[in-house]
Amino acid sequence: MSRFRLSHLAAPALLLLTGLGLSGCLATASTGVAVGGSAAMQDRGIKGAANDTAIRAEINHYWLDKDHKMWMGLNLQVYEGRVLVSGTVPNADERADAIQLAWKAKGVKEVIDEVEVTSQGGVVDYSRDTVIQTRINGELLFAKGVESVNYSVEVVNGVVYILGVAQNQGELDKVLEICRNMANVKKVVSHVIMKDDPKRFRSASAT
Repeated sequence: MSRFRLSHLAAPALLLLTGLGLSGCLATASTGVAVGGSAAMQDRGIKGAANDTAIRAEINHYWLDKDHKMWMGLNLQVYEGRVLVSGTVPNADERADAIQLAWKAKGVKEVIDEVEVTSQGGVVDYSRDTVIQTRINGELLFAKGVESVNYSVEVVNGVVYILGVAQNQGELDKVLEICRNMANVKKVVSHVIMKDDPKRFRSASAT
C-alpha cells in the first residue's frame, strides 16, 4: 500500500499559491515553518525558505503529473536547494524517474536519494512514524543549544532522515542523540551540513 502523509494534503494548495506568486506567505510542508515568520530566524533566511518552497512545489507538480502513486509514496525535504527524497516505491525504475524529476526543478543544487524499493508500508507504519516525527520535533524545539528551525526531519518505516544546517558539531551531536534515543527509531540518517560548508554557497548552475 502506498504511504500517504499529511504533507501531501497541502501540496495542491501549495502549487496553486506558487502559481499565483504568493511566495511571501507560504508554509514549507516538511517543517511547518512559515515563510515570513520564523523563516527569518533560519540560516537560509526568508528568501532561501521561499526558494525552497518553490522547489518543493515544482517537484510535487512533476511527481503528481507523472503518477499520483509516486507523489503519495515519496517524501520531500528541501533546504537551501538541497533535496532529500525518501519513502517507498514498488520498483527501481520508478525510483530513477522520481530522482530525475526532482533534478528538473529550478534552483536544485543536490538531490539525495534515500528512496527504498519495497512493497511494505501502510497505515500502521505511517501512524508510528508520525508519532516518532512529532516527538523528535518537539524535543528539538526545546533542546538547549539547538536551533531547531534549521532542521527538517522525516521518518519512514522507523528510519529518521535529517536535513539542514548545524551551527557546529556539538549541536549536530545533540540532534542525533535526541533522534537515536527516541522509541521505535531503527536508524538515523543525517544529511546535515555545517554552517560554513562550501555546499551552502554553491549555485545551482555549478552542479
